[in-house]
Amino acid sequence: MQEQWQACVDRMSGQLSAPAHRTYIRPLVCLGFDPASGLLRLGAPSQVKLNIVREQFARNIEDAVKHCFEQAVTVQYEVVKADDAEAPSADEAADDGEAGFLDLGLTDPGPAGSADPLAGKADGSAAAARAAARPAKARGDTGRFGGASKAAAPKAAAPAASGGGFGSLGARAPDDDTRLLPDATFATFVTGKANELARAAASKVAERPGTAFNPLFIYGGVGLGKTHLMHAVGNAILERQPHAAVRYVSANQFFQDMVQALRRETVDQFKNLYQSLDLLLIDDIQFLSGKTRSQEEFFYVFEALVADHRQILISSDTYPKEMSGLDDRLKSRFNQGLIAAIEPPELEMRVAILLRKAEQAHVRLAEDVAFFVAKHIRQNVRELEGALARIIHFAEFRQAPIEIDLVKEALRDLLSYNRGQISIELIQRTVAEAYGIKVGDMGSSRRPARLVLPRQIAMYLSKELTQKSLPEIGEAFGGRDHTTVLYAVRKIQQERRHQSELNHKIHVLEQTLREYL
Repeated sequence: MQEQWQACVDRMSGQLSAPAHRTYIRPLVCLGFDPASGLLRLGAPSQVKLNIVREQFARNIEDAVKHCFEQAVTVQYEVVKADDAEAPSADEAADDGEAGFLDLGLTDPGPAGSADPLAGKADGSAAAARAAARPAKARGDTGRFGGASKAAAPKAAAPAASGGGFGSLGARAPDDDTRLLPDATFATFVTGKANELARAAASKVAERPGTAFNPLFIYGGVGLGKTHLMHAVGNAILERQPHAAVRYVSANQFFQDMVQALRRETVDQFKNLYQSLDLLLIDDIQFLSGKTRSQEEFFYVFEALVADHRQILISSDTYPKEMSGLDDRLKSRFNQGLIAAIEPPELEMRVAILLRKAEQAHVRLAEDVAFFVAKHIRQNVRELEGALARIIHFAEFRQAPIEIDLVKEALRDLLSYNRGQISIELIQRTVAEAYGIKVGDMGSSRRPARLVLPRQIAMYLSKELTQKSLPEIGEAFGGRDHTTVLYAVRKIQQERRHQSELNHKIHVLEQTLREYL
């Protein structure tokens, strides 16, 4: 039985990427096989890995089992118990993180005399040992990214596992070590007016990490491409410097890693790991608000990396100075680099995004169909991707070409939801475009004259064209008090009666917004 299962594991090594096979297939153990019923019980070391195996690799396992056991087999997955199987090897233990936590190599030190050269290191960190084993880079005055770099072939992306892609449009799964998405590159990022500054800054950081803009802080609403740009920077750096220590992590994951390190009493290993990185990409930094200990540790990581000319790239949905519950020291550090905003995409950019995504999914999408979808799905890139995925699946189910009538049927609930509604976000975006300011300025605490009037007009239109209450409107404009909104509404009402030019401009804005009804 064990020999047959090992044959299955070996067979899958030629079908899956090496990281996927090492992380998810090799740790599986055969708990038992009943030839009469054909039931094969497989154990995974954690619930997280069990879920991933079942969702992404079940087809590969079934194919291998059918071939090696030479009979009809039903596979049953379980979380392995300590007495159900032998202890995993030191290498497997280093690969396996506890359920709910990203594997950072914060495992207990391996046994003395272990055959694994990474086990039993002084700091107990397999990841740190792997980093230490990398070839040394010329350091010089410009830090770890400086000096003459060796010419290296681009790092090959892991092939997608047979049996389906990762995500709705067939994207590949993240790399196990860096957590970077291999398909999130500059080549697949659609650039327009809404994101051109952030795109240019990210490109500069990828060309000159540690010296161009450090840190680079990207902020913008949900689903606008912040995370894509972060992964693009990481992938571009690794393409030129394959041995660079790169890690993408969300702020929430950083917090969980901190909790894990405290519980295991491995805080020093936690610090060593993060402070040994060449590039740290930390997403949604606003989730560290109120988490004092995690902010303190991140501050020390930040200081260590920047002082050594190693790159930090941060994203948030909020401008740094407006984050509540965040240490002033961190806010100050964020402002010492470059802060770049990503705005919601304009219509032409939304069309381009849809056409690019369809091309990546190997689906033909006519421009008139893309225009129709982009006109009705306006919030963010993520919403566009979700709509396109739904259209593709609907067309496959119906065995029909993607035309506007099919799109209307596939998106009927989304189109119904969007029709007849004007949101505060839409009003802010429309007014900001008319006055040549950024959408983020609507919620800013700054009060220069060029911002005050459009902000007050947007508040006025929000009261006139939506069903939102004054407190709700104030919250959408940077958490302002309802009395501020009431003052803005009354002021614009009065000035409309006395200023014909202002009245005309607001009338045009109203007409533009009513086109969405």
